[in-house]
Amino acid sequence: MDVIHTHVCGLDVHKKNVVACMITPDHQEIRTFSTMTEDLLMLVDWIKAHGVTHVAMESTGSYWKPIYNLLEMEDIKILVVNAKHIKNVPGRKTDVKDAEWIAGLLHHGLLQGSYIPDRQQRELRELIRYRRSLIEERAREINRIQKVLEGANIKLSSVATNVLGKSGRAMIEALINGETDPDVLSELAQRRLKRKKEELKKALKGLIGPHQRLMLKTQLEHIDHLDALIEELDAEIKERMRPFEDDLERLDTIPGVGRRTAEHILAEIGPDMTQFPSAAHLCSWAGVAPGNNESTGKRKSGKTRKGNQKLRSTLVEAARAAARSKHTCLSSQYHRIAVRRGANRAAVAVAHSILTIVYHLLKKKQTYIELGPHYYEERKRHQVARQAIRKLETLGFKVMVEPSNQTA
Repeated sequence: MDVIHTHVCGLDVHKKNVVACMITPDHQEIRTFSTMTEDLLMLVDWIKAHGVTHVAMESTGSYWKPIYNLLEMEDIKILVVNAKHIKNVPGRKTDVKDAEWIAGLLHHGLLQGSYIPDRQQRELRELIRYRRSLIEERAREINRIQKVLEGANIKLSSVATNVLGKSGRAMIEALINGETDPDVLSELAQRRLKRKKEELKKALKGLIGPHQRLMLKTQLEHIDHLDALIEELDAEIKERMRPFEDDLERLDTIPGVGRRTAEHILAEIGPDMTQFPSAAHLCSWAGVAPGNNESTGKRKSGKTRKGNQKLRSTLVEAARAAARSKHTCLSSQYHRIAVRRGANRAAVAVAHSILTIVYHLLKKKQTYIELGPHYYEERKRHQVARQAIRKLETLGFKVMVEPSNQTA
């Protein structure tokens, strides 16, 4: 087998140690290093001293990050490889043999690295992912408040759409301060909720105890703290996103994609689409492309791969938002597929379409053009007509089709 890279090093990375196998034309050497920064610096010096030009490591958990941070500052090509792509032959497995296997594959050019963005984008990605975690925690805390209110026979959510809106918040704070009179509590309603005072009086009549007041007080304080953290992260992310304002505005034109969703998508995939050969590659990497499993002429499970789960969940949320939009191509696609395949499959299909649109908008530097709710029918006019005729014929009808003057 031909040698592609002459000076290589394979790393088998663990939490506490790294097994390194270095291969050069002169010799092969294997050493083990600790994952403390001082020892990792010794690893980098050892790699540089032997003139290594390519390093490959398994992308196991997050243990590869400290090594990558040090190696990316050197003039060395680094490949972080998916573990299942370099799976060794079962049996006789040791850390040393894993390192030798990785180095051997790299030596002959048989490894392909995963997409690892630059340091600036990695930092932005961490900030946005953490903000998303805080937003999800805030939603969970609101659900806990709802659970406490239900336990106290307070049916506020049955009347108010938003339990923590201005009216709901004022009522909960009054409950915490010891007010239990439904007439007094209902007077705290504002705006449209004022029309439901009679319903509020019934909903706010409950049996709230001291421990429930304590829980509600603690939960509101937690939500306020989370709000402050989210605002702080919003300010930092906005500052880091300034160079990408044009790209954010392009993505914001897609139905279902708001500002925060656009920021999350851009942080995950970056603004440069040359990293991905095509939109299909990007969708496969994100885990929103259908699986390809066919044997003996039979199509088997089309389950999607895991991919980038953070990006995937964001795209599915955007797809469900797009499904609620009016008179759009994406909404029409969602409802057309949901009837046949179910809501979850429809959401993934629309997520695939959104990411495909994102790819072309970022690559061509264009804005989204709405195609309309009937785009699919117009595009596949004859196929739709044949399907309709076939359905009528199975019901016992004889169908004769003549084009109208408008479609002739």
